[in-house]
Amino acid sequence: MTVLTSALDASGAEYAEARRQMLDRIAELDAELAKSVAGGGEKYTERHRRRGKLLARERIELLLDPDTPFLELSPLAGWGSDYTVGASLVTGIGVVEGVECLITANDPTVRGGASNPWTLRKALRANEIAFANRLPCISLVESGGADLPSQKEIFIPGGALFRDLTRLSEAGIPTVAVVFGNSTAGGAYVPGMSDHVIMVKEQSKVFLGGPPLVKMATGEEAGDEELGGADMHTRVSGLGDYFALDEPDALRQARRVVSRINWRKAHGTRAGALAPPKYDEDELLGVVPGDLKTPFDPREVVARVVDGSDFDEFKPRYGTSLVTGWARLHGYPLGVLANARGVLFSEESQKATQFIQLANQRDIPLLFLHNTTGYMVGKEYEQGGIIKHGAMMINAVSNSKVPHLSVLMGASYGAGHYGMCGRAYDPRFLFAWPSAKSAVMGPQQLAGVMSIVMRESAAAKGKPFDEEADAGLRAMVEQQIESESLPMFLSGRLYDDGVIDPRDTRTVLGLCLSAIHTAPVEGARGGFGVFRM
Repeated sequence: MTVLTSALDASGAEYAEARRQMLDRIAELDAELAKSVAGGGEKYTERHRRRGKLLARERIELLLDPDTPFLELSPLAGWGSDYTVGASLVTGIGVVEGVECLITANDPTVRGGASNPWTLRKALRANEIAFANRLPCISLVESGGADLPSQKEIFIPGGALFRDLTRLSEAGIPTVAVVFGNSTAGGAYVPGMSDHVIMVKEQSKVFLGGPPLVKMATGEEAGDEELGGADMHTRVSGLGDYFALDEPDALRQARRVVSRINWRKAHGTRAGALAPPKYDEDELLGVVPGDLKTPFDPREVVARVVDGSDFDEFKPRYGTSLVTGWARLHGYPLGVLANARGVLFSEESQKATQFIQLANQRDIPLLFLHNTTGYMVGKEYEQGGIIKHGAMMINAVSNSKVPHLSVLMGASYGAGHYGMCGRAYDPRFLFAWPSAKSAVMGPQQLAGVMSIVMRESAAAKGKPFDEEADAGLRAMVEQQIESESLPMFLSGRLYDDGVIDPRDTRTVLGLCLSAIHTAPVEGARGGFGVFRM
């Protein structure tokens, strides 16, 4: 039997405390997500409505098929910066006329939808996801262009947005722009480089230079409509393909465009029957201890995420700090790598390498469940080859061609973050639980290392060591690293695709796997480079 047996004591005190702490973190997360939804706030929302316009998320809702989910991505972009949480842009994956699409929508309640540095990063990440998974792109456009005070951080890298649109089109991935308002200056190239363009009567304004700029540059007097209105662009310039009477009509026409693109998933049906887990997803709230130094069994997570809680473990008696095995999730085959006791030894590294190669031979996506403090250090382990074995695992992750999914549940420190397919290793999607932490090492360890180095430096110079100053510095460093390793800080910088409620893990991963299977899933056949043996 390969159905997992749960040993989780949901009535115990330890579980209750872990659950309480997780719920507290989820409440903090919900408060920050509410800021993203609020956009520019009540004043600017009401002003937008008085103009007879829909909000960004309302436009998305009308665009999507009824009663279908929308997987929002990077909702905390810009958190902790000087810019509004959400970065004046909504991005995500939703179903339009039965087709999974990557959707972006400017939020015009935030500085007129102007793009700041975090908007740019968020949009570029959305394009990466669309390209990797072959998802048609729909842009719901209403933006005044670059946020001028931050133009130095936007102008030069911002050209990649237009490059991406052309590369998506070249790859045969449809791009659709629906223009609800301003799309000016460089922003005019969003409709200019999209395959299909829909404009709204007396609302769309698409021009390289608006009336003031034209007046200043050429002395010519011209109004918005004759320079870049929907009527002009659909009758005269030909930039607009479809003329919409209002916003609902524009969204209806966008749905019709998608219905005619003749789009097919590379994998039309799921490979297996759908069976829910045998254990309650609500119990995931108490799996991760409040103190991440306390280990937990990741099988308890797997049992509440995969189909039927059915998990065929690979090498269960070898390299036991890393759990590996085969499962299905929403019918899709999946290989799972999950940290069991935090530290990765040589055995775990070799086990992971073999498992990743097997997944590539069988064209099976991989899921990495993070709770690692990194690779083991010490004389015995260095002499035993931990560097070359860790490098072997990182090599395998780097050159694996099957899609990767990563979820940070607990710690994700040091090179262990790399070996478990952190952001730098291009997982198709990466999400974090509110309990997650990620940094070069734990706060106490990092502060301690700095203290040891300074103590040795003082001794080498024959100088006295200031214990009081050292204690103060250690406390300051610990506080800084702790704050910079928290999930909202990291998500604000787009080091993940979102912080999720643990109870939503199965649903989120199912949506991701469905999107992934829009494109071919093919593993590497060799080509892993040189493994140091």
